[in-house]
Amino acid sequence: MAKKIKVKLILELRATQISQREICRTRKISQHSIIDVYKIADQLGITYEDVKDKSEEEVYRMFYPDKFTSESLYKKPDYSYVHGELKKTGVNLKLLWKEYKDTCNQNGSLSMGYTKFCEGYSEHVTCNSLTNHLTHKPGMVCEVDWSGSVMSIISKDTSEIIKVYLFVATLPYSQYSYVEPCLDMKQDTWLKCHVNMFEYFSGSTVRITCDNLKVGVISHPREGDIILNEKYEDFGNHYFTAIMPAGVRKPKQKASVEGTTGKIATAIIAKLRIKLFYSLEELKLAVSKELKRFNDAPFQKREGSRTQVFNEVEKQYLRELPGIPYEVAEWVYGHTVNIDCHIAFKTNRYSAPYKYVGKKVDLKVTESLLEIYFKDERIASHKKLPSYSKYKWSTLEEHMPDQFQHTEWDDERIKKWAYSIGNCTGEDIDRIFNSVRIKEQGYNSALSVLRLTKRYSNERLEIACELALTKIRVPRYSHLKSILSSNQDQLYLAKKSENKIRELN
Repeated sequence: MAKKIKVKLILELRATQISQREICRTRKISQHSIIDVYKIADQLGITYEDVKDKSEEEVYRMFYPDKFTSESLYKKPDYSYVHGELKKTGVNLKLLWKEYKDTCNQNGSLSMGYTKFCEGYSEHVTCNSLTNHLTHKPGMVCEVDWSGSVMSIISKDTSEIIKVYLFVATLPYSQYSYVEPCLDMKQDTWLKCHVNMFEYFSGSTVRITCDNLKVGVISHPREGDIILNEKYEDFGNHYFTAIMPAGVRKPKQKASVEGTTGKIATAIIAKLRIKLFYSLEELKLAVSKELKRFNDAPFQKREGSRTQVFNEVEKQYLRELPGIPYEVAEWVYGHTVNIDCHIAFKTNRYSAPYKYVGKKVDLKVTESLLEIYFKDERIASHKKLPSYSKYKWSTLEEHMPDQFQHTEWDDERIKKWAYSIGNCTGEDIDRIFNSVRIKEQGYNSALSVLRLTKRYSNERLEIACELALTKIRVPRYSHLKSILSSNQDQLYLAKKSENKIRELN
């Protein structure tokens, strides 16, 4: 079933002067759908003010009366009943979902899955300003925030004092907490902390309650849909976790982490205040030790400790983590696949299937992977070369054309061209091909050398290669270009002629 266009949301974003491209990027709505809604709105003379009191379904019916077929695919649960039942001892969302599912089966209705059921209840609690009993159910929610208090490290090189921020996360049921020191509060750091948090807990929760930080939330209006940052929304989708920002200026909606932040200030920051740290890793180690003591310490007003309640009760309710952790991705657009079947990223090269030579591709880069996309289709995936590596190649042999497949250029044709210029040029090209593991890796470097003949004569390139071979093991384009542009080949030729004359005399 096709996903319905969020007409009301598009109108709301249009009213805030957000561009069509930004709407498309942040909400994953197609450009065609946005243009269509704008067109119909203009034809009907409708703005967001006209529909702000209507539901998304009602607005959709106004814009697409012919497409509107049914109010809902699933039988909607009675969340008021669910909320009341959760107050009773031993009752949890899993039990209520099973009862709801059984009722739907008996009535011949289509029931929603457990995840959607839980997310619907979370929305019901938030929308109706109810006291959320879910926050006291194991494994259901995690509250996250930055600590107002900060720590510091000292640079070994400059003795500069560097500010360190603390990411704090708490599971309200057990009060089990996670703390991570960070050098900044940027979006990528925020997301990496979330990934590490779930790894620390060995599972994920049904939802995350966060503050209205710009790194996570673009807009949280009193009315209308909450607009999440695209990467934060992707993170939630990866872990099947609903991101639920706390109401603006409503700290009670994430009271556990607000309280934990103050306790962390005493339990960790105050205890480590006298010690000096000279690296982030050193500080992280000290914080992790104090965090363990904090979680292991007995409660003052209840039995056990955070660690005990977490291990004995809450941990079993957490969702299993996906096989691959979420990774923050950087997109790089418009790279061309070179004749050697590789694209260049920073100082390294990665192969793509030979049939895409000359085509424009996009790169999705994470900490561990580099993926190549052509028109939204992934065509190659590589382990990302380390940041310290330079001029390295990542080549998959299946990307290279085999001996039975014709390519515009091959090594024999390139070598034939080189030797037609001269023996020194041919020797240089031979050395280039001998320096690579797969012959296709040498295409671009070899052709770059030979294409110098477009600007300089064959004779000059031959002399430049002769000179370069006396000084450099594998002369490349940059070496030869430097020789030719500074006329070193001419000076070398003149000196060579002088020596011959002296020998004759």
